[in-house]
Order: sequence, then C-alpha cells, then structure tokens
Amino acid sequence: MAEIEIRLPKMGESVTEATITNWLKKPGDNVALDEPLVEVATDKVDNELPSEAEGILVKQLFQKDEVAQVGDVIAIISTDGESNQADTENDAKSTPDVVEMEVEAAEHTSDQSVKNTTSSNGNVSLKISKNGANGKYYSPLVRSIAEKEGITQTVLDTISGSGLDGRVTKKDVLAYVDDGQLGHENATVSVKADSIEKPKTTKPVVVPNGEDEIIEMDRMRRLIADHMVMSKQVSPHVTSYVEADVTTIVEWRNKVKGAYKQREGENITYTPILIEAIVKAIKDFPMVNVSVSGNQIIKRKNINIGMATALPSGNLIVPVIKNADRLSLAGLTKSVNQLANNARNNNLKPEDIQGGTYTVTNVGSFGNVMGTPIINQPQVAILALGAIRKVPAVIETNQGDFIGIRHKMYLSHSYDHRVVDGALGGKFVRKVADYLEEFNINRDI
Repeated sequence: MAEIEIRLPKMGESVTEATITNWLKKPGDNVALDEPLVEVATDKVDNELPSEAEGILVKQLFQKDEVAQVGDVIAIISTDGESNQADTENDAKSTPDVVEMEVEAAEHTSDQSVKNTTSSNGNVSLKISKNGANGKYYSPLVRSIAEKEGITQTVLDTISGSGLDGRVTKKDVLAYVDDGQLGHENATVSVKADSIEKPKTTKPVVVPNGEDEIIEMDRMRRLIADHMVMSKQVSPHVTSYVEADVTTIVEWRNKVKGAYKQREGENITYTPILIEAIVKAIKDFPMVNVSVSGNQIIKRKNINIGMATALPSGNLIVPVIKNADRLSLAGLTKSVNQLANNARNNNLKPEDIQGGTYTVTNVGSFGNVMGTPIINQPQVAILALGAIRKVPAVIETNQGDFIGIRHKMYLSHSYDHRVVDGALGGKFVRKVADYLEEFNINRDI
C-alpha cells in the first residue's frame, strides 16, 4: 500500500509549532488533493491545512488539542484508493504503545546526555514545568538536565537562552553549570524538595447561583488571559500620560477625507496619522523599541507596529505593520485598513501577527479618554490612544490669552520599568504629542 506522509508545514517566520484544533476528515474518508484536511492554530490565528495528496486517510498521528512541531508527520494518506479498516484500527490501537516507546527513548536519550554532568544534587527530586513564568518553553531534555543538576524553576527562568525566540537549550544549561554558578547557589542555599516550589497564587473558586450563566472561555480568550497574566508577572508596569492638541489633524482630515475616499475607495482614519507620529518618536528614542531576554537587551533594527484590533467575538488580536518607518502616510493607511479588515473577517495569515516591536491600542474607539494598557510581550512598551474630544482650552497669542474650543486626546504610555525608566518613557510619549501638534495642515496625501 503506497502511503504519503502529511507533515505540518512552516506557517510563517518564527512559527515552530501548532495546535491541532479539529480534524476535518476521519480515518477511512476519501481525501481529494488540496481538500481541507485539518484545522490548526498558531498563537491566535486559525488555519485550514489542505491535503498534499489524493487518497484515503488511514492514520491520524496527532489528536485534537495536541501540539505538533513544524515538520512533524501529522497524518498518513493511502494513494491506492483502498482503505484497510482492520489495519487502521490496529494502528490506532497500537499508537499508545508507539508513543510510549518514543517517550522512553527520549528519556533514555536525556539520561545519556546528562550522565557525565550529574552533580551531587542527583538525589534531589525537582519538578520543572515545560512553561516558565517568563513564557519560555523548556524541552524535555532541558527539563531533565535541570532536574538532575538541581536547578530550580526560578533559576531556570533567569538563564538567557540562545535558541529560537530566546529558548533555553541544552548548551545554555550546561554552560550555566560549567560556569560554577550552580555550585555557588548550592553553597549558599540548601536545596530540598519541599523548599524549591515557588509560592502559588490561589485562584478564587466562585460558586455560581442558580440563575447565573456559565460561559466557557474559548481557546483565544484563554490564550489572551495567559498572555496578560504572564506580562504582568514579567514586567513591572509604569504608565505616563500626556494630553495632545490634535485640532490641526482633525481639520486636515476633514478637508481631505472626501477626495481620498473618492480616489482610493477607502477611508482615511486617525490611526495611520497617529502611527506615523509614533514611528518618528521611536526613531528619536530607539530604546523603547527593544526586548528583554534574561539579562540581555535586544535592540530591534526594524520598526514593526502592532495595532490591537477588537474582533466581533469580543476577543482581541494584534496584526503587525512591518517596517512602518518605510511607509508613507498613504501606505500606512492602506496597511491599517487591510489588516483591520482581514482581522475582522478572520483572514489574517500567521505572519501577519508575528514580529511586532511596539504596540498601539485605540481605547478611544470605545469612547474611553485614557487607559492603562498591558505590555504585549516580548515588547517593552505600548501606547493607548484616547478619544478625541472638544474641550475648552487656554489659547496663547501675541495679543493675549483667550478661551477657545480645541480637539484634544490623552496618550497613555505603559512601559517595562526594568529597562525603560520614567525619563525615557515620559519623553517618548511627550515627543509623540509634539509630532501630532506640529502636523502640517497643508500636506498632501
């Protein structure tokens, strides 16, 4: 029987794994070439993967909600046009044994890898979680070495990773041990199984009343919740506020929006104008366009602006405008409109939400005047745009001061106080306001 292996394809830059969310075909079903076979999820984007072959699906190697790595074989299709149901059932029954053998093999490999690096801590039983408090993923081999060397979860979270997306590798853990840092730690701290657990926050248990409605979080909401909690645990948040006079921008947009809509077939909103000012300020203060990995600060060369977008479901997604500093105002307008429409219609590609270096969220679209946004990790800053309001203001002229009506908005800048001090965070948001207030009312688009 000729069989074709269906592998999880690469689905964008830095995407290394995906969750199987739904099989569209079951074993024994006929599958046409390019027919949707399985639904997968990477971070916040759902995708249908088409079949790479025509035939009969004889085996599913990953079940719903399991995570597969890019390149893993996720299914097998027979091209003979026949389905051997007995073989399929036998394969399905034998799958747990195969998986168990693979796990044992992995554990054996881990044991061999750490045989020559086992220290006197080998008799201490430690339990390392695959996901650290900093959001990093730890492979079985890394966890095995850490447990055998007596490295606690807290210490492992502080090791700077050299792998993809800052992941800690076997080399990083062994380098930590070889540097003698572990010996120093053990010389001053007595490692005991009952003393290595981090204090756990007890979540409240809520008992619903008889008339209450219970709503189960969907997958995206759970991801958002975990990401927000992780961000607050990792970064000490500070927020600075500035009020900007955007009267000139309001007048300019009112003047050009009709002609722009007629010429381009789409609206020009305030968002691209505000993003343009943010990009200029980032060039003046590039240290807000950074990420933190352990004790290292990674200064980003590209300026990729993420814009938080509300979905009809009530969830949130952050599509990214790549190389925003290279786009004109017209280019920013087209990018903003296209990404927003694709987000609302669930047409975003995995690469559309990857690689952001700074994020903007428009709380003004909901009528809010200001907010305290949570940083989108692994970035170190985020700017909330408040509602534009008509307010009375003191206007200074050569003939004296008087009260007039102006359009104003609040800018709320939250930043990671580990690497962005109050001076930098405050100067940055003030610079954004300066660029908005200096907007040229006679400019073309």
